Amino acid sequence: MVPKAYWGEIKDPVHGYVYITEAEKNIIDTYPMQRLRRLRQLAGSEYVYPGANHTRFEHCLGVMYLAGHVLENPNISRIVNDEEVDMCRISALLHDCGHGPFSHVFEHLLIKDLKKTHEDITSWIIEKSEVSDKLSKMGFNAKEVAGLSVGKLHKKDRAFLDQIISSAVDVDKQDFIVRDTYHTGAEYGFIDVYRLIHALDVLGENLAVELGALSALEAFVIARIESFKSIYFHRVGRAAQIMLATAMDKANEELGLTAFKTPEEYMALDDYTVWASLRKCKASNEIISNLENRRMLKCAYERTFYEKDAMISNLFGREAYRLQVQSEIAKEAGVELDSVIIDVPTVPSVPYHHAVLMESTEIPVFTRGPGGEKKLQRLSESSKIFETLKGFMNILRVYTDEANREKIEKATGKILGKISSTAKISF
Repeated sequence: MVPKAYWGEIKDPVHGYVYITEAEKNIIDTYPMQRLRRLRQLAGSEYVYPGANHTRFEHCLGVMYLAGHVLENPNISRIVNDEEVDMCRISALLHDCGHGPFSHVFEHLLIKDLKKTHEDITSWIIEKSEVSDKLSKMGFNAKEVAGLSVGKLHKKDRAFLDQIISSAVDVDKQDFIVRDTYHTGAEYGFIDVYRLIHALDVLGENLAVELGALSALEAFVIARIESFKSIYFHRVGRAAQIMLATAMDKANEELGLTAFKTPEEYMALDDYTVWASLRKCKASNEIISNLENRRMLKCAYERTFYEKDAMISNLFGREAYRLQVQSEIAKEAGVELDSVIIDVPTVPSVPYHHAVLMESTEIPVFTRGPGGEKKLQRLSESSKIFETLKGFMNILRVYTDEANREKIEKATGKILGKISSTAKISF
């Protein structure tokens, strides 16, 4: 796809040539975008997959590229104007500019100290940094771009614009699954992104997928779940993330990681600057030294749950309950409380924001009649695969240091139930 106001192209390893306009080039050259070159997409995963060193920068280019393809889909291009196309592409480009150091690992500090998410920061940066001036000169409303970039434009009768960037099958997910599997090499599911994109249409004001692309949609859902298990929630990658989160927690009082007052102060924080600061800080330097020497936290216990059980639901949903179980395990093992770390996808210290394994939301799908009429369907009625996969599933792990691993394993087994020998962690 070559845009009307073509300026040049960027070679992307996933999508090939990404053609950009002069306006997009001007946004790409701003500091908020260039900073994303110093934020890794999958902080922690490089300890498992050495190639996982790609950044938020190329992901944002990919999301813009795919948003452009959605807007070229004849079902959608006929109902959007040039201004909406340009604004949607630029919003997609900027959608992750609010991420903190180590991407999602920084999120817990934002939430705990400021009651903000990276999406709130994204909107703030777009409206209050140099990006706002650039957008104004191009004729865009910075507040509208900020809203659309996080799927919250909420323009009357135009919900589909938000959903291109933020929905069950948005271009953000389409890009990061393909990109993350490419860079890790953990390709546990091929997604035909372009089949999905060409199957999109608008019903009322909402995006929906034509059921003719059911196979592509099922592959997308399976790829998300397999990527979750093998990449995003890999036990070693999570260990590294927990260590980083703990280091930032311990150092925050001294380093003032959440004391920023301006977008510029916030954007001075990236993987490089914060790692260097954590390394010098007495409260966190031991953890950073362990990471630099790959002395990782060890997984002493792991279980995948498919059943709905009150105790398990509490472990996944309630921090107070997890702290109680953590205390019981520590007491049983005869170790300090902070030697026991219970990890689930919803744990506040390292929240995993793309964990959809418990999500019951239907992806809107439709069939097209002989006269072209569109009829909304329930995906779970058309796909047994989706019906099965949308059920309850979650992973619980208990981490500790190597010295306490055996004691914690025995104590956790006693409290949470014996783990089968075939499911034990061997390395």
